[in-house]
Amino acid sequence: MINLFGLERIFNPINGILRELGGMGLMFLNSILLAFRKPLKFNYIFKQMEFIGVKSLGVVVITGTFTGMVLALQSYYGFRKFGAEGLVGTTVALSMTRELGPVLTSLMVTGRAGSAMAAELGTMRVTEQIDALIVMALNPIKYLVTPRVIASFFMLPVLTIISDFVGIVGGWLVGVKLLGINEGAFINKMVKYVDLEDIYNGLVKAACFGIILSVVACYKGFHTTGGAEGVGRSTTESVVISSVSILVADYILTSLMF
Repeated sequence: MINLFGLERIFNPINGILRELGGMGLMFLNSILLAFRKPLKFNYIFKQMEFIGVKSLGVVVITGTFTGMVLALQSYYGFRKFGAEGLVGTTVALSMTRELGPVLTSLMVTGRAGSAMAAELGTMRVTEQIDALIVMALNPIKYLVTPRVIASFFMLPVLTIISDFVGIVGGWLVGVKLLGINEGAFINKMVKYVDLEDIYNGLVKAACFGIILSVVACYKGFHTTGGAEGVGRSTTESVVISSVSILVADYILTSLMF
């Protein structure tokens, strides 16, 4: 009956999406539960923190700086029509701490580190290295997924703090030094209207985005099939799904927080 009405074409993709969401949720829960089971391999976690955090620092700094500069430039021309140029600093700071800092940082890390996670685990899957871990009585989730999830959870907020800072500095350089906005008004209004809660909420977002990108990348890599072509497909899918999921989660978190 379903085939007669063509509904199978509708329900099959939905069923596939729900299966993947359930699989990602189970992988996340398993990785967290296994994190509390000995032995604890801190060296694995520190290695992933270096890869995800330290090696992503360059792209995050460049992205944050120029985002803050563009924000200052665009908001200046808008506020100048109302004689409110002093609010440029507030606009830059709020935009960076609430939204653009965590979102752009997560998207950059997804493209750099998330794709590498999916490719690495996908290669291990198609070359049967993950099967070898199972034969050696080692839990692949604990040794491959848990360190990446924990490292992403802690390093995304750190990278977001750096992105927020360089973005505000970039906005200050453009607003004060280039466009001639009064420095006192720029800083005072920013301090007056930006609360610590704005910063905290942005960091909570970043931590959630870190979990999303790491779980999606690990899941797609872990379930790779089809040899080298499958590795490329899993890598592409992980970046696309992570990016879209981050934007959707950003809306949900924003509606709950602010």
